[in-house]
Amino acid sequence: MQYSNQVIGFLQGNDILAKNLDNALLGVKEAVSNQIDTIGAGARRALYYTSCFTDAYNDVCQQQKTEDTRFVKGIYHILRHEDIVYEMLTIYFNEVFRHKTSEQLEYIKRLLMGVNIHIAASSLINHGFVLATAAAVSLGLHFNLDMAALTGRFTGGIILLSGLYGVVQNAADSAHRLSIQSPTYHSALYTQELEMMYFLIEPLFKRAGAFQQPLSDKNIANIITRMIG
Repeated sequence: MQYSNQVIGFLQGNDILAKNLDNALLGVKEAVSNQIDTIGAGARRALYYTSCFTDAYNDVCQQQKTEDTRFVKGIYHILRHEDIVYEMLTIYFNEVFRHKTSEQLEYIKRLLMGVNIHIAASSLINHGFVLATAAAVSLGLHFNLDMAALTGRFTGGIILLSGLYGVVQNAADSAHRLSIQSPTYHSALYTQELEMMYFLIEPLFKRAGAFQQPLSDKNIANIITRMIG
């Protein structure tokens, strides 16, 4: 528990949960629902930590400690004012366009122009198209990295603790789902210490069907359209 308390202190000390709540939440009903869900996830994670006192479940305890460490590393990128959403999108599109030819990229670009989406790539080579597409999606999102939107505003020591645990638990659950849906993308994010931040864009990826197969040129254009739309 001492290690986990260090994670909680880190988040509290950097005021991750206190900014622009009113603008981030869509309404009181949604805010209450998010808060209840997150507190519940936090309570579940705190309960898992009781396994630290039982040798038979030491692997569960160690896994959560690892997740806590990885979460803090992801938060560190945010505190350095890095655009982690753009970075995660760049990593995703790098995988999507890795083996595409210039002709295929041109076809995807024409499909997007047909729905009034313009990718400002200076040249139709993979790297340039990756960066331009990630920028277009990121700009279309107007994404706000506000942790309060995911947790609600918590008052009182136990509720605050459960809320903070809940953020980490939601991040861990999201990263686990990603490891099943797309091991390659999960591994690429892990290398950049960002897999525990995937929960910030998971709703976008789910809505867009980002991991549908096959990733044909037309399907890729549809995924980008849904991400921006």
